[in-house]
Amino acid sequence: MKLKAISTEQAPAAIGPYSQAIQVGNLLFCSGQIPLDPVSGEIVAGDVRRQAEQVMVNIAAVLSAAGAGFSDVVKTTVFLVEMNDFGVVNEVYGRYFPGHKPARSTVAVKALPRGVQVEIEVIACP
Repeated sequence: MKLKAISTEQAPAAIGPYSQAIQVGNLLFCSGQIPLDPVSGEIVAGDVRRQAEQVMVNIAAVLSAAGAGFSDVVKTTVFLVEMNDFGVVNEVYGRYFPGHKPARSTVAVKALPRGVQVEIEVIACP
C-alpha cells in the first residue's frame, strides 16, 4: 500500500522528523498533537483545559486536511503529565465526541515535549 503524508498549515508544523499524519489505505494515523498555536508555533498560555482545547482544535485541522472528522476516529491515546487532570481533559475531549465514542487509552507520562501538560494522538478511518 502507498503511504500518503497529510499536512496542513491549520495545525502546528511538525517539530521533528515526522508527518502530521500518514494515510495508508483507509486508515489515517495522526501524530500526537500538543497545544501549539499553528500560527506562532508557541505553546498556548493557560491551564490544562486551555491546552486540551488547543490540542483538539489541532487534531480537527489535521483530520480535515485528510477529508475526515471526529466521527471517523476509531482510536485515541491521551498522554497526561498529571493523571489528576483526567477529569478536565475528559470533559474537553467529550465535547468533540458527542455521540461517537472511539476506543481510547489514557497514559500518565513523566514529561511531554516543550513542557506541555497534554498530548493526544488519533487513528481514523475516513
